[in-house]
Amino acid sequence: MKIKKVKAIEILDSRGKPTIRTFVFLDNNVFASSSVPSGASTGSHEAVELRDNDKNRYHGAGVLKAVDNVNNIIAQKLINQNLDENSFEKIDKLMIELDGTKNKSQLGANAILSVSQALIKVFAISTKKPLWQVLNEVYFSDVTPDFPRLMVNVVNGGKHAGWNFDIQEFMISPTSNTSTQSVRIASEIFQQLGKNLKKQGLSTLVGDEGGYSPELTSNEQVFEEIIKAASDLNYQNEKDYHLAIDAAASEFYQDGSYIFKKENKKLNNDELIDYYKALKEKYHIFSFEDPFAENDWQGFQKFLQVLSLSRTEPTRTVPLIVGDDLYTTNPEYIEKGIKEKATNAVLIKPNQIGTIYETAKAINLAQKNNWKIIISHRSGETEDPFIADLAYGCASDFIKTGSMSRSERLAKYNRLIEIENHL
Repeated sequence: MKIKKVKAIEILDSRGKPTIRTFVFLDNNVFASSSVPSGASTGSHEAVELRDNDKNRYHGAGVLKAVDNVNNIIAQKLINQNLDENSFEKIDKLMIELDGTKNKSQLGANAILSVSQALIKVFAISTKKPLWQVLNEVYFSDVTPDFPRLMVNVVNGGKHAGWNFDIQEFMISPTSNTSTQSVRIASEIFQQLGKNLKKQGLSTLVGDEGGYSPELTSNEQVFEEIIKAASDLNYQNEKDYHLAIDAAASEFYQDGSYIFKKENKKLNNDELIDYYKALKEKYHIFSFEDPFAENDWQGFQKFLQVLSLSRTEPTRTVPLIVGDDLYTTNPEYIEKGIKEKATNAVLIKPNQIGTIYETAKAINLAQKNNWKIIISHRSGETEDPFIADLAYGCASDFIKTGSMSRSERLAKYNRLIEIENHL
């Protein structure tokens, strides 16, 4: 098989902002496309999402430069190249070299990733294999594909929902990793929470990732409402589901302190650790994502150490301390986190690094060091379910792809159900 044509276009993501979709056509008349999401609370070390900054179009958020880079630079290098199992790493490296910068600021990580993903998808179609199988065979052959547990955003806060809460995401994670069962549990709890909020006269409007964004009094009240909704359905915390948060602490970090505006608190590292510990003990939080700012390595290290030493029961596992902005899916930063014992889990977002080759490198590195893997969406998503196949193909521990509303989120859950049914 040879690459016949590569064509990118500008489309809109779930926030109505431009993003890029690339089509790859082969000489056997098979084609496939892939779209790239966009983050809101982004880490400063992420690969560059190239924007036009033309205030006359989309308030400067257009991606015509990235589209042009695919159509007139990348495409010229790929036309007539052979496409087989050994091509993906080679082509991804070619695009990295073609860009020539450390953070992909020349061509744009969004441009490069759209091609990287589309190439694997078109190969899967041509070989009549599911995408997850191709990903597993090419990048993750040492593991057996398996379903991830879900991390489902049920309440949005922070930058994703107008700062109604300081914590950005309140999540539930059904304990089952059977997709149909875990989707049902999460959906039922989400719908029940909506009913309960309506009864109290509270808003059931949703944030960027589909979670509710009601005006509650505190972070603690959010947990109480979630637990109440689950209890109404006879689901028990720690038995049927776990609670988790994405603090996105970089967003409320200021001049060495963590500012909780909603609750009028100004906390240093030790005080923030005590706050998280209190939440863990009261609500049995099992995962803390980005509990400290992206460059606060000391905060992460101390928190992991404190939680490791504070286990009152030998059988109770240490909660997940998840690095997102800390690592930005970059193997270099993950290597540092492993050496410094900063976390025990990592969030994986392909658009943070810009190629599937580098994404796979980050996953393999973390898995070899016994870290938990969480494959993640972005707040500005598309209907492309690529990450569902990635999560299953690499046997990730979890997948985080938003709430039980909004089709760009549900597309990923529905894809997992398809995989479960061998479709």
